[in-house]
Amino acid sequence: MGVLQNKIDFVAFVSVTMANPNGDPLNGNSPRTDYAGLGEMSDVCIKRKLRNRMQDMGQAVFVQSADRCDDGCGSLSERASARLGKAKDAKDSAAYAQKACETWLDVRSFGQVFAFKDTKGVSIGVRGPVSVHQTVSVSPVQVEDILITKSVNGENGEKPRSSDTMGMKHFVRFGLYKIKGSINVQLAEKTGFTEEDAEILKECLRTLFVNDASSARPEGSMEVVKLYWFRHNCKDGQYSSAKVHRSVHAQLKDSSQFPTCVEDYQITAEPLERLEPEILDGI
Repeated sequence: MGVLQNKIDFVAFVSVTMANPNGDPLNGNSPRTDYAGLGEMSDVCIKRKLRNRMQDMGQAVFVQSADRCDDGCGSLSERASARLGKAKDAKDSAAYAQKACETWLDVRSFGQVFAFKDTKGVSIGVRGPVSVHQTVSVSPVQVEDILITKSVNGENGEKPRSSDTMGMKHFVRFGLYKIKGSINVQLAEKTGFTEEDAEILKECLRTLFVNDASSARPEGSMEVVKLYWFRHNCKDGQYSSAKVHRSVHAQLKDSSQFPTCVEDYQITAEPLERLEPEILDGI
């Protein structure tokens, strides 16, 4: 497939049930919320999950988690040097960036900054065509904390632990979050982001929480409910991304009740002339 020729906007709704979707390290790893009580997930969190799914689908990824490293490289600089060599001076920037985009899907999707210690301050930046917004819940979320106890020793020789050795666990009882994003054609032309890459990204979004289970996010506690995929008929888009994102929304069926499940919401998309979204169910 060739380089992407049509602007794409996307909206996904994610349900969270008794899980911590994205902990805040400055707040004891409690689920992120704003001053209005709305839940938040950072764009970095979403991109991390997208990268993991890209790896699961057999794609080469530059920014890998330590527990998912598949090439034996212990750092980003080691991975860059192993695959691309050193950029000796600024003259190599364009060729280096092009090779990086050809090598790794996440680089030609999200962009990357390659900084080098031994090149007199030269760094190479790649602007990626895929942008993901800060994700916010549709309604305020109820964050709960529970105390957990540990009664098993971590090391031999320690005084036996009693059940009053306490810890804390935080979770959202229920929340419906709205992920928004876009793919820019002009930047796709620069990085070589293709139609095939767009299809891979769509599938990654649809299956965002596959192989993502942990103690904070038990299997089945996070789910992509709906994915709206808008393919415009031109490079610049028939409508602004803001208008497209606003056209898809979720409303409580009964505003007097606090939501406890996704069935409490009605998810709809306002019609936009000559722009019909592809609507997919998540898994």
